[in-house]
Amino acid sequence: MPPVQTSILTKMTSHPPGTITHVPRQGLFESRRGRILLENLTAYLFLLPAGLIIFIFGIFPVAFAFFVSLHRWRRFPDGWRGLDSYARALGDLAYVLFFWLALGALIYGLYLLWKTFSTRIEQPHTRWLLLPGFGLAAGIGGLIHWFFALLPVVLEVPVRLRGQATTQEIFVAEFFNSFTFPEVLAASNGLLLLVIALVIAAVTLVMLRASPQATNILARGTIIGFAMLAGAWLLIVTVRDVQAAVDAAREAGEALPIWSQVIFISAGTALIGAAIVLWQRSVHNHHTQRFPLRALVVVFAVVGAVFLIQYLPLALAEADDDVLRGFNVTVMYSAFSVPLQLALGMLLAVLLFQNVRGKSFFRVVFFMPYITPVVATSVVFGLIFSHGANSPANQLMTTLGIETQNWLREPRGIFTLLFGDGVPEFLAGPGLALVVIILFNVWMYAGYSAVIFLAGLGNISQEVYEAARIDGANGWQQFRHITLPLLSPTTFFLMLIATIGTFQAFTQIFLMRRPGAFDAVDTINLHIFDEITRDSPNYAYGTAMAFVLFAVILALTLTQNRIAGRRVFYG
Repeated sequence: MPPVQTSILTKMTSHPPGTITHVPRQGLFESRRGRILLENLTAYLFLLPAGLIIFIFGIFPVAFAFFVSLHRWRRFPDGWRGLDSYARALGDLAYVLFFWLALGALIYGLYLLWKTFSTRIEQPHTRWLLLPGFGLAAGIGGLIHWFFALLPVVLEVPVRLRGQATTQEIFVAEFFNSFTFPEVLAASNGLLLLVIALVIAAVTLVMLRASPQATNILARGTIIGFAMLAGAWLLIVTVRDVQAAVDAAREAGEALPIWSQVIFISAGTALIGAAIVLWQRSVHNHHTQRFPLRALVVVFAVVGAVFLIQYLPLALAEADDDVLRGFNVTVMYSAFSVPLQLALGMLLAVLLFQNVRGKSFFRVVFFMPYITPVVATSVVFGLIFSHGANSPANQLMTTLGIETQNWLREPRGIFTLLFGDGVPEFLAGPGLALVVIILFNVWMYAGYSAVIFLAGLGNISQEVYEAARIDGANGWQQFRHITLPLLSPTTFFLMLIATIGTFQAFTQIFLMRRPGAFDAVDTINLHIFDEITRDSPNYAYGTAMAFVLFAVILALTLTQNRIAGRRVFYG
């Protein structure tokens, strides 16, 4: 008899008939369900430190800045202002943008809900986990409400203790007394809601053995609920502020057509977007049957452009001129810097990729400006392009027979300097002071771009070039049809980070700006800095402008991913 069967028979006959065999109980984490629960708890504990770091240094500062932008905030919080700071910066366009931001959050939540019910899943009964997810989202919303109700009260502790002999004990007592204020106690129900939601979510996950599908449904329900809550709250705030602005204008005997601006600007943007989509679908089809579609594209584009031209300037009429000028300077700085930086970097990379003597030395030389301290190089550039007649730049101009220039003190555009004062203002181009800063930016980052392009060139197989030479392709044809397409991922990466970098540039511009050319070189970043560092700083307005800049950078990034990302060739 096999040993296994013998052991089974021994166990069966070792107890007399009729006796009860006591099976030892398994521990909490010894069953299959317990092991899955232990694995999930271990994973979340490992992720907890990273999550705390992301929250403390990433999510919380952004949320706090948005909270500040919605209040009257000099040195301490001083009442709710809503969207007033954004309306001061962007005029009525701020209401349009926030209206669609709120609708976007609501639409996104509804889209995720529809996708959850339309997608086939292995365990359809887990869809009811959306309800605990909604409760968890409501609990998170309650926690946020309680925290931001408590925060102004805590920050006002020094104000409440002003004029008293403050000791550590008094300060601590007043700090804990902040938790008993009526508005804080009224908002504390959100904490109870969060605890109940967490318990329900944990119990349901344990009942369903914490399967990946159940966890995914619970997380999706939380995201849907939070998106819907955020969209509804933002929509209420926007509508209320719009109505208050309309009522105030009506009392002053004026008309404020914000809702018509919302409708027509949205319609114009939608028509132009539809025209772009239809054009992309029909541009590669040369059949004559597509002519009506292309005609419809033209109609959509023209009507949308008319709506935007008619109503967009009206919405921006009350915007802050300094903000609009700052964005104008920022766009010119980016539009001139990025192409020059990438073109020079690619040229240097192609030259340094050849088998030339001392190419390692030249690679280090061209990369040096990127690793040199920006403060030092900015000061040196400022001395080179000084307005004095003895500056190196003016001495070179004199040698070439050109009159000396004010350089960093010259606010006039380069095309005005070249062709005279008859050039229209919108065609004047960047000021000469900004051109100097653009040259500095290109000089500093071209070497970095060259190093990245060199890495991309190293990944291109030489067999491709050999095959092209056998087919009779010359150097330009190889560069045009091999090097450029295969470098498109590198070019796309550099273009993305260079655009973001120019919109965030501050140090070199701050160090190189001079009196007399402030308006010509003051990007939106410098305007934000000046707003929050003046004698009477307005932190609410500064953070509002920072969020506007963040929205612009995000929109540019998404647009580049949408347009340029499709033209990237990954081999």
